[in-house]
Amino acid sequence: MRALVIFLLVIASAGAIWAQGEANSLKDVPFKERVFTGGGFGMGFNNFQDFISVSPVVGYSFTRKFMGGVGLSYQFVKYKNVIPGKDINAHNFGINPFLRFNVVQGFFLQTEYEHLNYEFINYPSLETSRQAFNSFLGGAGYIQPMGRNAALFAMALYNFNFQTPAQNEFAPYYSPWIFRVGVNVGGFIF
Repeated sequence: MRALVIFLLVIASAGAIWAQGEANSLKDVPFKERVFTGGGFGMGFNNFQDFISVSPVVGYSFTRKFMGGVGLSYQFVKYKNVIPGKDINAHNFGINPFLRFNVVQGFFLQTEYEHLNYEFINYPSLETSRQAFNSFLGGAGYIQPMGRNAALFAMALYNFNFQTPAQNEFAPYYSPWIFRVGVNVGGFIF
């Protein structure tokens, strides 16, 4: 229910954004300059697991302040020495459509829906199984230009669907807070 209320508030806000008039318009900006790409890349290595993550994003600027898009994510996790001499690989996939509103120069609000298909190790059989997770995220961030068509961003998102996992329960997140850092390239960013 809480997610539905927030979704309706986002839709209502979108109408207000469209009504901001000519100062917010991009009608004279060509389509290709309204499209932006970006995303993130992450990795971590230790004695227990190796982790590699790729998350490309493509979006479109509807106005100078309002944009939307979709991100994809892929994660490879190698669990090391689950039993002596045996590693297990897991592959996780996701999609996250989002809306972003630039409040003032550099600062933005973002909301998104995230669907993750996560692979877990079952104990004691050591076989993997998949589980789907749906999350409604909302938060804020800052974007810093790096030239005319590129920018570095950082954001903090809150997972409104988060529930603390019970003992022996699978979960892709163990906190309702998600932090991201990445780069946007191309398009009308500001």
